[in-house]
Amino acid sequence: MAEKSKAGQKETLGKVLQYIKKYWFYLAVSIMMATVTVTLTLYLPILTGRAIDLIVDKNRVDFEGVFAVLIQMAWIIAATAAAQWMMNVCNNKMTYRIVQDIRNDAFRKIEILPLKYIDAHSYGEIVSRVIADVDQFADGLLMGFTQFFTGVITILGTLGFMLSVNVGITGVVVLVTPLSFFVAGFIAKKTFTMFKLQSETRGEQTALIEEMIGNQKVVQAFSHEDEALADFDEVNEKLQKYSLKAIFFSSITNPATRFVNNLVYAGVAVTGAVFAIKGGISVGQLSCFLSYANQYTKPFNEISGVVTELQNALACAARIFALIEEEAQTPDGDDARVLAAVSGRVDLEHVAFSYVPEKQLITDFNLSVKPGQRVAIVGPTGCGKTTVINLLMRFYDVNAGRICVDGADIRKVTRESLRANYGMVLQETWLKAGTVRDNIIMGKPDASEEEIIAAAKASHAHSFIKRLPDGYDTVIGEDGGNLSQGQKQLLCITRVMLCLPPMLILDEATSSIDTRTEIKIQQAFATMMQGRTSFIVAHRLSTIREADVILVMKDGNIIEQGNHETLLMQDGFYAKLYNSQFAV
Repeated sequence: MAEKSKAGQKETLGKVLQYIKKYWFYLAVSIMMATVTVTLTLYLPILTGRAIDLIVDKNRVDFEGVFAVLIQMAWIIAATAAAQWMMNVCNNKMTYRIVQDIRNDAFRKIEILPLKYIDAHSYGEIVSRVIADVDQFADGLLMGFTQFFTGVITILGTLGFMLSVNVGITGVVVLVTPLSFFVAGFIAKKTFTMFKLQSETRGEQTALIEEMIGNQKVVQAFSHEDEALADFDEVNEKLQKYSLKAIFFSSITNPATRFVNNLVYAGVAVTGAVFAIKGGISVGQLSCFLSYANQYTKPFNEISGVVTELQNALACAARIFALIEEEAQTPDGDDARVLAAVSGRVDLEHVAFSYVPEKQLITDFNLSVKPGQRVAIVGPTGCGKTTVINLLMRFYDVNAGRICVDGADIRKVTRESLRANYGMVLQETWLKAGTVRDNIIMGKPDASEEEIIAAAKASHAHSFIKRLPDGYDTVIGEDGGNLSQGQKQLLCITRVMLCLPPMLILDEATSSIDTRTEIKIQQAFATMMQGRTSFIVAHRLSTIREADVILVMKDGNIIEQGNHETLLMQDGFYAKLYNSQFAV
């Protein structure tokens, strides 16, 4: 398990370095400025020692020499501050550009992920990866850049300066150093696993919160508050446990290394005092050495903290890279054709499909739809109605057989051109944050004001839009804000009315609209469907009486087919469904 975790860390670190490589210039300048900062900082104790040595006794002070040293120190402090500022600028630019690149890659991947991935993962968990995990990664990376480089250079530089002053005392420092590395390394191994579990549980908690808030009405309607609280308490307790362990292991790193560092400082003080008594070094040099000992041990505390943060950062990075490297949907082939001038002929030939291999849903499905035909699909819940729509739109690809539009296999045409030839109104509405106009023109951005109003009137949305504070320029929030469900549905219908593609898919399109408005919408749909191939999914059978063909589905198969009158005369499954809705 430990070897697997270590290999995973190395792999994740390698991926991070690939992103860093793009900004090598900032990295080089940062290391250069870190070297300058450390060198100048380490030179200050030497100047301090010189100043001390110029103060021999109460009446034997070389004020001129001390003043010259103080001026030199002031210049070095100013140069150090400038170099440190430049280093921090480079680190910030590098870190947040890397974070920007990672988020861009993650969002681009989400856009091309197959729908089965989105269906299999909660939205909150995906959001947690792109937002919270990347933020945690940024914090760790910034601390790494800022403190790791300066820490390592400080250690090496301090050793060099100490060797130049006294080899014997430096030997004492070097002998105790490995103990500090051992302590920090031992604790660091423990932290990665805990931070990884913490990150995963945080994503689980975000998903639960997003789900509960998004469905608060349902939670309250079914008095599910206690169960929701119990679920949250369970996840929160897990997060508390993993967070406590992660913080515990990370927090003992600093005290442990400080203990070792104090041993180093004590060793230097005792050894240096002996050397000073014997005349091996001056008091100023001893002061310089004690300052170096302090500066030498300080980076170990910082690096141990950095290592802890890097464990957290790498754990978060592993989750975001897992998303970025998720297998994308099959791209359009190089020879994929663009559907143009579509007549609307659709053929499903021996189609088979299942969401999971062990449970077959659709088997040997055959259907031939002529241009302009209205095809209604009915059947009990779970029979495969919406699945057929998913296959027509190529949200999922068939496992066997093929679906053709105007004789072309839809797997050999571009997804964009296929979907551009379908107008789709679903039971679940989707509206983005923006103006009412922005939501209507989504499929036709260059539409004129007259076209927008005409589409809104055709869908019977114009009257309620005009009653809004700013009419078509009214800003609505995500998912429609304060609009009623019926008004949201009318805007979605208006969106399709504006584009009028050659094929239509209406999946419970009037489910959220009152009966009076539904009659008007049905009239508008009837006009819109003239000459257009239409697929209508409906539970209310009264809405599909005028369909040319009604497909009755059960367990993924067509069990009956015909128009409304024919199917009633057969007195089969459709007749039972229809009569059950209108039985007195």
